[in-house]
Amino acid sequence: MTVQTALQQGARLLQDDAAIAVPRLTAEVLLAHALHRQREYLFGHPEHELSELEWLHYGRYLHERLQGKPTQYITGRQEFYGREFQVTADVLIPRPETEHVVETALRLARGASRISRILDVGCGSGNLAVTLRLETGASAWASDISPAALGVAARNARLLDAPVSFVACDLMSAFASRSMDLIVSNPPYVPLGEAAGLQREVRDWEPRQALFAGPTGFEIYERLVRDAGRVLRAGGWLIMELGFNSREGVAALFSNGWQEIDWVPDLAGIPRVVAARQAMPGL
Repeated sequence: MTVQTALQQGARLLQDDAAIAVPRLTAEVLLAHALHRQREYLFGHPEHELSELEWLHYGRYLHERLQGKPTQYITGRQEFYGREFQVTADVLIPRPETEHVVETALRLARGASRISRILDVGCGSGNLAVTLRLETGASAWASDISPAALGVAARNARLLDAPVSFVACDLMSAFASRSMDLIVSNPPYVPLGEAAGLQREVRDWEPRQALFAGPTGFEIYERLVRDAGRVLRAGGWLIMELGFNSREGVAALFSNGWQEIDWVPDLAGIPRVVAARQAMPGL
C-alpha cells in the first residue's frame, strides 16, 4: 500500500461512508499522523510503501474519524494563533473564531496605560492564556473547574515556554477583588435545548461543561459579568467570545459600572466578541 493509494482509499471512505467534510485533507492529516511525518512528506513521496504498523495506525485513525471523533482528538493537536496546542477530549478544540478574542485583547493592550495582569477564565487547553502571555509579556493566570483541562493547559504552557499560573476553581471565585487588569473568556454559551442540533463531532465528543451554559445559554455570561466587576481594577477590561445571536442578551448584562462597550464582528460580520471596560471612579 503506497501513500498515493492510501490517500485515495481513505478520502473515498471518508466521503462515501460518512460524508466527512474535506475528506482528502482529513485523509492527509491522518496518514501523516500515522507516519509521524508532516503533510508535505506525502506530496513528495507518493510511492512510499506503508509498513504494516503504519497501515494499522492509519486504519484505526480512519475508523475513529468515521465514528465522529474529531480529527484534532485523534492527532492530539490544533493550531491556534500560529502555535500548536495539544488537545484531548478533556478540552474544547480551539477555533479560529476565538482568535478574535486575542486580537481584541492585543488592540486594547496597546492603547492601555497599564495591563500587567491577565486572567483567562475557563481556560480549557490554555490557548488564550498562553497566547496572551507570549504576545504581551504580561503576567497571566488561568482558571478552570476541570482538573483534567488544567493538566492539558499546563502542559501546553510548558511546551510553549509560557509562564502561566493555573488555578482550579469555579470561574474566578479564587481571585481577589481588584486583582486583574484584563479578563478574557470563551465561556460555555450553548443552550441545553440546542444540543440535538449540534454537529455530532461537537455534541458527542467535546466536553459538555465547556459547551452548555444552561437552559438559556446566558447563565455563564451573567456570572462572568457580575464577578468581573469585583475582580477587575477600575478601568480594566472584560473580553468574552459571543455565541450566535447572543448580542442582545449579553448587552442587557452590562448596566451600571461598565463603559466603552465594544462589539467586534467576525469576517462574516457577525458579532463574535464583546469588550467592556470597568468604569473609572467618578464616571
